[in-house]
This record gives sequence, C-alpha cells and structure tokens, in this order.
Amino acid sequence: MRYFLTTLCCLLTLTSAWGSLHFQSLSEELVNFVNKYNTTWQAGHNFYNVDMSYLKRLCGTMLNGPKLPQRVHLADDMDLPDNFDARDNWPNCPTIKEIRDQGSCGSCWAFGAVEAISDRICIHTNANVNVEVSAEDLLTCCHMECGDGCNGGFPAGAWNFWTKKGLVSGGLYKSHVGCRPYSIPPCEHHVNGSRPQCKGEGETPKCSKTCEAGYSPSYKDDKHYGYNSYSVPSSEREIMTEIYKNGPVEGAFSVYTDFLVYRSGVYKHVTGEEVGGHAIRILGWGVEEGTPYWLAANSWNTDWGENGFFKILRGENHCGIESEIVAGIPRTAQYWNKI
Repeated sequence: MRYFLTTLCCLLTLTSAWGSLHFQSLSEELVNFVNKYNTTWQAGHNFYNVDMSYLKRLCGTMLNGPKLPQRVHLADDMDLPDNFDARDNWPNCPTIKEIRDQGSCGSCWAFGAVEAISDRICIHTNANVNVEVSAEDLLTCCHMECGDGCNGGFPAGAWNFWTKKGLVSGGLYKSHVGCRPYSIPPCEHHVNGSRPQCKGEGETPKCSKTCEAGYSPSYKDDKHYGYNSYSVPSSEREIMTEIYKNGPVEGAFSVYTDFLVYRSGVYKHVTGEEVGGHAIRILGWGVEEGTPYWLAANSWNTDWGENGFFKILRGENHCGIESEIVAGIPRTAQYWNKI
C-alpha cells in the first residue's frame, strides 16, 4: 500500500511538472513534446514566422460575456447515435463543409456565428435556400452589443444581432459572392503557403449598408433574420440534441499554445500558457480510439489542423468547450414566397 501511494504521488508530481513546462510558442520542442507525450492527438507546424500578438488576436472571443436566454431541455427522450457528422447528415447544404479564413482580425466570434447560421438556413429550408451569411456585415455593423470588432466580441451578441437586425449575404474575400463579401484578405498560416504573411494588424472595417457593385437585391432586401436565438444548456446530451435536431452551433473555449500546433486526433490540453478565448462552429461528435470528441470547424483556413477542422475532448467541458454554446432558429417564413 505504501509503495502504491509513493508511486501515485510520483506520477502526480511528474504530471504536474509536465503541465507547467514552458516551451516557446510554435517551437519544435513543443511539437516534439506533444508527440512524445502519448496523448490522443498529433502536433505539427501550422504557423510560420508570426508574432504571438497575431496569434492572440486570432482568439478574439470574450469569454463569460452576455448570455442569451437558455432554451428548454430537449434531450430526455432523445435516442442519439454514437457518431454524427452534419456534413453527411445534410449533404445538400454546402456551407457545412466550408472552412473560412478570418485573416488578421479577431473575428472568430462573428465567423462561428455566420457559419452556423448559414448551415441552419439551409437545413431549416430543406436545402431550398443556400446562402453564405456575411461575416463582414456582422463584424462591422454590430457595434457595442457584439464587442469591439477585430479586437474581440461576444457570440451571444452576434446571434442576438441576427435575430433583431438581420444579416446580409457575403462570401469569402474577393469571392464577389453575396452582398458584402469579407474584405480582410486571408494570410499565410502554413509553412510552405503562397498567401501573404499574417501580420495581426489593421482596424475593423467600416459598416457599409450597401451591397457591392453589381449585386442585387438591395442591402435592406438581402437581410436574413433569426426567429429566435438562445444558449444551450451546458450538458453533453443537450448539445448533441441541439446539433442533431437543428444543425451546427457556435461554441467558445480557452485556447492554449499547444492547440496552435494541433494537426490531427482528439485535442486535449497538454502544456502551454493560455492564449485567449476562441469561437468555433461545432458540427458533430464521435469516438476515436475510445476517446469521445466534438467535431468542430475553425476559421484559420484549410491549412490548419485537419483541413481546417478539428476534434476536441467531449463530455468533460474541456477548456470550457461545453459552457458557452449558442444557437438559434432561422425565420424561414421570409423565404417561402421566394422559393
């Protein structure tokens, strides 16, 4: 018994020491440490020659901010599958497969929202309406309610803005898709990429209530609205039920420096300091080699992680991933006379 307790104490001390080890962000030493740790994921280089100030700005979600009303519990009588991927469940909704790029702007709070809203418009119209809702419109025109634009914002404010004020359409940078495409260029996260280097500089673009030249209908007539928006109870089954019934949701969590080097597998925080709060879109769940996970889409372009997607430990509120889930239902009545 004494031997067992001594061994246990040594293991706990060693684990604590590992967790407190300091590695330079994005370093080879950090990547090697994670890969030798025998955890549930693999590390690799996603970023090259970028400052920590840029990486901190990417994590532009202010955690523990304003809350939306919590929806009622729905999971009690639900029979949920062990694995679920919204991309497979709604194959005629192309936005579910899309990965966007927030560029040098802390606009993850806006991206997580418009991505899930776009998915839900398609899902709730039985794939009759496919639209890329504009991150630009949300980022620039939702002011104090949403936070501070490229300097960070609140997911709850984003969904409430969609419900109350509406959002126009708008695709990726220079896509000329929709009313207000994203105006901030993508930048290079990957070692051997062709995009310009990420600088982390620049102000939030101005709110413009006009569509780009050549697009119709007008800005006012292009608005898409939510019927309601709400927070989802911080319960694994409640979040699963919400995704299963209504489509992808927006979530937020605390990012540590080891997450920056995630390449594949189920992410579990191993080591490194906290970088900031980050918002993403959660589109499914599953189990990989015995480890339950949430399937999520990031907004750091397709060079990061698993082609822009990642998995993170499910069921333990890991890094706060289950504590700030927000969603809403589209106002589908606005579409029926147009279909």
